[in-house]
Amino acid sequence: MEGFWIAGAIQAIKAISYVCDLLTFPVYLVLQRPWEKRKLSRRIKAKIIARDENSVTYKSVDGPGAMHIALNRRNVETLDEMLLWVAQIHCSKRCLGTRQILAEEDELQPNGRVFKKYKMGDYKWKTFAEVERLAASFGRGLKSIGMNTSRNVVIFAETRAEWMIAAHGCFKQNFTVVTIYATLGDEAIAHGINETEVDTVITSHDLLPKFKRLLEFTPKVKTIIFMEDQLKPTNTDGYKEGVMLCAFSDLIKKGNTLKTEPSPPKADDTAIVMYTSGSTGIPKGVLLSHRNIVATVKAYCDAVSVNPDDVFLGYLPLAHVFELLVESVCLLIGVPIGYSTPLTMIDSSSKIQRGSKGDASVLHPTCLTAVPLILDRISKGINEKVKRGGPLRQAIFKFAYEYKAKWIKYGYETPLFDKYIFGAARQVLGGRVRLIFSGGAPLTPETHSQIKLCLCVTVTQGYGLTETTACATVMDRHDRSTGRVGAPTTSCDIRLVNWEEAGYRVTDKPFPRGEILIGGDNVSAGYYKLKDKSREDFFEEAGKQWFKTGDIGEVQHDGCIKIIDRKKDLVKLQLGEYVSLGKVEAELKTCPAVENICIYGDASKHYTVALVVPNPQHIEDIAEKLGVSHSSLEELYNSPAIEKAVLQELADQCKKSKLEKFEVPGAVKLCAEQWSPDMGLVTAAFKLKRKAVQERYQHEINRMYAS
Repeated sequence: MEGFWIAGAIQAIKAISYVCDLLTFPVYLVLQRPWEKRKLSRRIKAKIIARDENSVTYKSVDGPGAMHIALNRRNVETLDEMLLWVAQIHCSKRCLGTRQILAEEDELQPNGRVFKKYKMGDYKWKTFAEVERLAASFGRGLKSIGMNTSRNVVIFAETRAEWMIAAHGCFKQNFTVVTIYATLGDEAIAHGINETEVDTVITSHDLLPKFKRLLEFTPKVKTIIFMEDQLKPTNTDGYKEGVMLCAFSDLIKKGNTLKTEPSPPKADDTAIVMYTSGSTGIPKGVLLSHRNIVATVKAYCDAVSVNPDDVFLGYLPLAHVFELLVESVCLLIGVPIGYSTPLTMIDSSSKIQRGSKGDASVLHPTCLTAVPLILDRISKGINEKVKRGGPLRQAIFKFAYEYKAKWIKYGYETPLFDKYIFGAARQVLGGRVRLIFSGGAPLTPETHSQIKLCLCVTVTQGYGLTETTACATVMDRHDRSTGRVGAPTTSCDIRLVNWEEAGYRVTDKPFPRGEILIGGDNVSAGYYKLKDKSREDFFEEAGKQWFKTGDIGEVQHDGCIKIIDRKKDLVKLQLGEYVSLGKVEAELKTCPAVENICIYGDASKHYTVALVVPNPQHIEDIAEKLGVSHSSLEELYNSPAIEKAVLQELADQCKKSKLEKFEVPGAVKLCAEQWSPDMGLVTAAFKLKRKAVQERYQHEINRMYAS
């Protein structure tokens, strides 16, 4: 009876929407001009500039934009020159914002436990002129404690305003910034510090205690500068004798009193030694010059529609090249950056008091960056909320989603549905987000579409690597497709080269396929202290630096690239089929049962197996449906009935994603522990460390194959 009533209600809604469509269609046709949007989306975005049997090279059809031209005219070639220029232009405008923490208070939970929560105020802002002045003072302060030009300085801190100020203070004196992720383990941190031979480390109040252990393994470190906490004084007792500890604010005060002249860098000086996330071994230090970074900033300005009246929410690691470059674009264009953390970002974040507002609700950002893992989780969160809303809400949501998807495809917007159906989802991030930049890994078409439709935003996907300063391709602002990473940017060329072993050739029909090579001013000079590896991955041709990515791409009719494989992720099974592990993982991450997944293939077997970090709520739902009793989640994860059910869901998802039969996992192991950077199973950017996962779960892999 309930199903009959729901079906009737949906039919009534469809009838009303049909009548509304008939009445409003002429108005929307005139106001929205959908044919223009479709034409812009389909336009050719890259052209072939060289071709032979083994390779084909593409270049953007677009010329430099207004900001690109302005930078060229003013000969802005370094980050120091860029900050000086924007400080003059945007002088008193808001630049970097920090949310005030007023107190930390105990909050009683419904289950009787007590958690510490922040009582928070508004954002406190520094203007562009203040940021430039603070950076200059910080640079002078560093020089006053014995730092010499061209020396390396490590920044090992969470994303915050002081991180950006410290970096630009270093650039002003031509110190090279070495970036290390705040989530890395002791061994990786010590490796970065020792390899770059630094004697000065910039860190934060929360991370400083790590150095009570680390200083024993980093003998050259003589000075640690720490960014203070808003509430607690920093305890500087118990550290290695002979190491000077200095507060960030004290160093700036010191710099304020000095008249030391800056030692500005040149374009080809190294600005940053940025460590890769190390998904295939020990992180490598990538040499990024000021020329590299400015080239990417120019390319991003040409590609994306960011405006001075936008507001950016910064929360991803600034030690990741993608976040750093997007924030650099914001500085250049005059976009205020409000900083946040996952603990305080939204109203339901773990450190936000009940009834209080998260950072996004206070800042009301219009732009932010995200990695696919975060967008996958948001997408699953939307699905779970809809599912909990009952059959009627599910039916209404399904109708609204399909309705909007249909009209968006034809080039129309759906303002009424955006306001009344999807409006609540928008409010989670403050209600004004219009643009999300996605990078770091491929984004599945399903997640891309759902985020775009449900949050009413433009999702712009790009492709690049640390070695290419986060720049290679960016989706065109008018491109309405999903599953692609855009065309070459204005700062580089893209070349496909045959990979005969796996049968990818530039002569393939309908589209050329091959390994992606990137050439341009954005390409790094190589790896720090790794000459052999640099010669292997980089080369120069006709005065242009090139990098071999190891990624396999397909260039489509309009010049846009689709990432279809990766050399290092390819496994040849017993019967001769090649399986792209990364491709299968990307598709299966959208499965409701999956939080994270690692596919493993043994060349002596004819099928792959899956290690899955499951979605606990979904597993509980499966257990309830199957009548599986349990005393703990771990007991559920070890249940053969649950494993079988999850394996079937993975198979169904593979079928939905149109994967081949040999790509479907033949067995699954549910992993109770969350894979985190601290465990060494994922990088700080949450990319799988495949070898580390394999080694940790080798016993389970053997069991799956034995069964």
